[in-house]
Amino acid sequence: MTPSTDTSGGGPLKQGEPWSAVQAGQARVPRQAGAAGAAAAADGAGADGAGADGAVRGEHTHGEPALPRPRPVIQRSSVRGQIVDALRAALVAGDLRPGEVYSAPVLGERFGVSATPVREAMQQLAIEGAVEVVPNRGFRVVERGARELAELAEVRSLIEVPVMLRLARAVPAERWAELRPLAEATVRAASSGCRATYAESDRVFHRAVLSLSGNGQLVQIAEDLHRRAQWPLVGGGPGGRGRAELVADAHEHTALLDALIAGDLDVVRVLVGEHFTGAG
Repeated sequence: MTPSTDTSGGGPLKQGEPWSAVQAGQARVPRQAGAAGAAAAADGAGADGAGADGAVRGEHTHGEPALPRPRPVIQRSSVRGQIVDALRAALVAGDLRPGEVYSAPVLGERFGVSATPVREAMQQLAIEGAVEVVPNRGFRVVERGARELAELAEVRSLIEVPVMLRLARAVPAERWAELRPLAEATVRAASSGCRATYAESDRVFHRAVLSLSGNGQLVQIAEDLHRRAQWPLVGGGPGGRGRAELVADAHEHTALLDALIAGDLDVVRVLVGEHFTGAG
């Protein structure tokens, strides 16, 4: 986690982009233009984009009516969102290690941004329970044990199993068939061996299934529990699962979808129970 001083790199950080790309300097969150620079650009621009640059090109800009200064576009939420996604992926992959303290300035240098959006992103992770604030130092990744994972699996089962059984009775087969590409996407993601990529596709599939209930609050609560269940344990756990385990977990999605399409409630009940026991 030693910060890089290289300020070069590619385009903006993409959602779900591996933490290794950030470490290698291949992904950057774009720096925001300073207020002074934005104001100068606004003052110097004419209706056709002329102004200071137009004068240099020999274009006549005198005599044109002044235009009102455009309202500044605030993009901090976008930058913060990209960083939140990258930090979540790093948590799942185990690159942000349980018990370790990380400071916003150091992570900011890694991302190529100031410490402020990183600190805001870390505050969001603190709300989610992934990290805790360490005064004057930064943020410590929460250490979790097997008992917490088991409790999360139990709560998820209590919420999602009844919903899935109810949906199995009510949703027509053709609607379930529409989710086939998402189930197959989890298998491909698992085959890649990237835990962060699989975690994202796993949540997408579960969210699509639960969305058929039409209950947005349920979907939001279930996804929060699901995300927390994907964080690594101290000394191993879901974040340390190998490719074979990820692939086996993903194939449970396709098997579950087959049972839902067939309307086989007994198989659905068994598969859903086993899936949550494995924290999938």
